[in-house]
Order: sequence, then C-alpha cells, then structure tokens
Amino acid sequence: MAPLKDLREYLRALESLGDIQVVDRPVSPVLEAAAITRWSTEQRGPAPIFVNLDGAERGFRMLGAAGALSSNADHPLARVALSLGLPYDVTARQLVEHLVKVHGETAIPPKLVSADTAACKQNILRGIDATLDRFPIPLVHEDDGGPYVNTWGIIVAQTPDRRWTNWSISRIMLLDNRRMTGLFLPQQHIGMIWAEWEKIGKPMPFAVVQGGNPGVPMIGGMPIPAEMDEATFLGTLCGEPVELVKCETVDLDVPAAAEVVIEGHVSITRDVIEGPYAEFHGYALPETSPEPVYTIEAITYRDNPIWPVSATGRPPDDSQIGPALGVSAELVALLRNAGLPISTAWLLVDTACHWMIITVTQDWRDKLPHTSIAEFVHQIGLVMSTSRVGQMCPVTYVLDDDIDPSNTSDVLWALGTRIHPHRRQEVWPVTILPWYQCYSDEERHSGRGPIVVHDGLLPAEGDGRPRPATFATLYPPEIRERVVAAQTSLKPVGGVR
Repeated sequence: MAPLKDLREYLRALESLGDIQVVDRPVSPVLEAAAITRWSTEQRGPAPIFVNLDGAERGFRMLGAAGALSSNADHPLARVALSLGLPYDVTARQLVEHLVKVHGETAIPPKLVSADTAACKQNILRGIDATLDRFPIPLVHEDDGGPYVNTWGIIVAQTPDRRWTNWSISRIMLLDNRRMTGLFLPQQHIGMIWAEWEKIGKPMPFAVVQGGNPGVPMIGGMPIPAEMDEATFLGTLCGEPVELVKCETVDLDVPAAAEVVIEGHVSITRDVIEGPYAEFHGYALPETSPEPVYTIEAITYRDNPIWPVSATGRPPDDSQIGPALGVSAELVALLRNAGLPISTAWLLVDTACHWMIITVTQDWRDKLPHTSIAEFVHQIGLVMSTSRVGQMCPVTYVLDDDIDPSNTSDVLWALGTRIHPHRRQEVWPVTILPWYQCYSDEERHSGRGPIVVHDGLLPAEGDGRPRPATFATLYPPEIRERVVAAQTSLKPVGGVR
C-alpha cells in the first residue's frame, strides 16, 4: 500500500472505512470540541472533524482522535496502520514487525522541496502578523492551565552543531497570541537539545508542525533507533523520502504537507508556569513547573487548515497507542539483537503503557540450549534494564506465544494463571521517567525507581506443561471442521418458539 501523503488523504481513507464523523453544527474550541473528541475516544466512535468552529476563520477545521483506536471493532488499529503506510486490517504483531524491519533496511533520508510546491506555504504570516488568534486553539480539559496549542503535532528542534534533528510530541500551552510554553524535561529529547542551547546562551530555534503526513505525529511520539532522525526513519519505513521544506525564519526543515507550521525561538530561562494538564496516564493532576517561553516569529499554513487535537486521559487514546507501538518494536529489535528468541512484544495500552507483555517462541529451548527458564528471563531483564525503552516499562511479563499480547482477555487469563503471587520475579533499579503514576513521589522526583520482570513461562512439553482448554485444543480436527462448517452456514432467525 502506498503511504498517505497528507492529512487530507488520511481523512479520505478513514471516510472510506466509515471512521469519520463530520460535526457541522457550531462547536466551541473551549472544552466542547475536546469533550466530543473524548466521548468519541471512550465510546470507540468515528474520529470527529469539526467544520464550524466558534471564533475561528471560516474554513478552518479541527480533527479529533486522529491516532486513537478505530470505530471498526474488527480492526481497532486501523488508524495507526493507515498512518504508517499499511492496510487498515493488519494486526498488532504485524505493526510491530513493520517497525522492527527498519533496523535492517537501507536508510532513506528526507528530500528537500521548493517552497513554491509546499502546501504549508500557501499562507505566510511574519512578525506582528504571526499570531494564533485566527486558529482554533483548544482548551482540552477543564482544569488545564490554559488552551493547548500542541497535543497531536510535532516539535522540530536541532542541536547547535546540527548533528541531531529531533521530532517529538510534547504538550505546549498558549500564553498569548505570540507566546507559548511547554515541558522541557531533561529525560526527554526536547529537553536534551534545549539544554545544549542553554549551555551556549542562545535561544533555541523551533518549529511546531500540525498535520501533514499522518505518520509524522505517530513517529514523533515513538522511540526510534538512536542512529536515525525521525524524518529518515519515516522515509525508510514507508519506502520513499519524506518531503521537507525550509522554514521562513529559522534554519529548520519541516514536512512540506503540514497543515500549520509555527516558527520561532525558545528562551534559555524558565520564566513561566506550565500546566496543569491531564496526561496520558489517565489522571488530572495539579502539577505545574517553571518552563521556557516559545516566542512566535512566523506562521505558515494551508488554505482551510485542519488542526488536530488529542483529548488525552484514561486509556486507550492517541497519547498511548502510538508510543506503545514504538516502544514495543524497539524492544523486540533490541532483544533479538541480543540473540533472544522473541515472538513479539506489546506495551499494553489499557494500562496506560505501564505493563509490557513479551512473548517468546515455542522453540526457545532449542535456540538457547542449557538455559533454564530463570536464566532466559534474567537475560530479558538485563536488556530491559540497560535500554531506554526497557526502562520505560515499569512492569514486564514474559509469556509463551500462545498468548496474543495485544488481546487484553488473553493477557489477563495468562497473568491470573501463570504468574506466581510473589516468586519468579526480578527487580532492576533504573532511571525512570517522572510521569509513571505507579511510582512514589520520591521516586518520580529523584528519577530513580525499579522495573520488575515477571517470569510467566510454562514448563516444557512433558514436564507438566498444561494444555489450554479451547475449541482448538479440546476437539479433534474432523469435529472442529464439521462444527465450523455447520455453524457458519446457519442463518439468523427472528426468534425462538
């Protein structure tokens, strides 16, 4: 399947699946649009697109839940799949493998195009004209510190020596029509790059990108291989270069098909209070922090632009699904590179990305002869405790691959019956990220805490391994075939007499 070029192609693809709802009545960007988006997310409805927004210029639109689970119950990951250039009906495991394969592919760097051909240059605002008052900036949650300019866009930043260009999703709060603020945590890539600019005493150039290729925010929210930037990763994943265009006022390149691009510089001092904001972990916490200021110097945008919004909260929503996929794929690649026979992995979205489920191949004993179950699980824990993506998983369960890690029912059955109440687990002290709510306040503020790896592997065949009691295992093939043929040929009736 050819990758989708921009957000508008993506909307047409979702529309063909019945996964778009046009909201044409007047809707306020202040809480109402986000409330509809949140309702749609929780009810697994079509993605809402708002075409009549109070206070916005005529033709300006807003799209909610672009990366959430699909309203198609048979294919819940359809939006993610389409965003990454795959058919809508792929499985979680196929998505993970799609990302894993990038590690062995020849890198495809981005391609710079002329501003004359870049859709995001159709309208250009500079200087005092570059204000956000014409755009529908949403107030997402009632207790937020203000409207949030960025919930489903990427921040483009680059180190002073230009060795590293990073795309990332991080929240950005509106201060006024020309100033914004956002989180610059030292553990995040945006915080690392900002620290280099702070060190040399110069404001950091930035670009905030809304819309464009639907894979852009997906990749921006994922961990990717250390040797790649996100534009190269996305191009390699999709098999063709991502088209970029130069910014107007800063020396950065941005996706040419973007809906809106905001440019400027970030201060090197933490002068304003950011937050609070209800985050991906599913809680509305009162936390705030002093952060730097984004000052806007130019805005470019497409005609009739579409502004994406994610109404973050209790899972599953956009803020968990893309990152879960990215962490899972990177961990599979790391474990396989360490010589460990891994079937797949899935950072369980329903747990707000707190539980990692790893499954191993049925023949792992043949591939790792003379290795006990405990030694095998220890090797998995060692890789996790020494890698950034592993440290992002507070709790990990290692299971046989008769379990589908993306199927919550499968996982809960396995955890209830294969995980000992207090044995067969190993604790690894690591550097942790501060937003995981399972940790204590002291651990989150110090940045140190444990990850735990649970051994849920079954004994070998002949050593007391139980046989799962399912339709596929309890009956001989000829009976199963007869039952399936008969049951699928039955027609529904109006009632029972």
